[in-house]
Amino acid sequence: MAGGWARDGAVQDQIDDTVSDAVSIARARMPKGASAEYCDECGEAIPERRRAALPGVRTCVSCQSGRDSAVSHAAINRRGSKDSQLR
Repeated sequence: MAGGWARDGAVQDQIDDTVSDAVSIARARMPKGASAEYCDECGEAIPERRRAALPGVRTCVSCQSGRDSAVSHAAINRRGSKDSQLR
């Protein structure tokens, strides 16, 4: 059930679009190509099991954890604010 001028199913379409965008961004950030034997950032050896599990990996676990924590998520607000809907 949609409200206002939105058609039925519009909310689910917004949810589907948000999930699809997140999956596309995650796939784009995945490593590609040959794995490095040594970390590009610190020079430590990358374990064989990590290289086998993630083809194309270029960093060790410690450096990748630092990179992952520094990522900021810029999401699109598909719902809009109440103020913009009242105008």
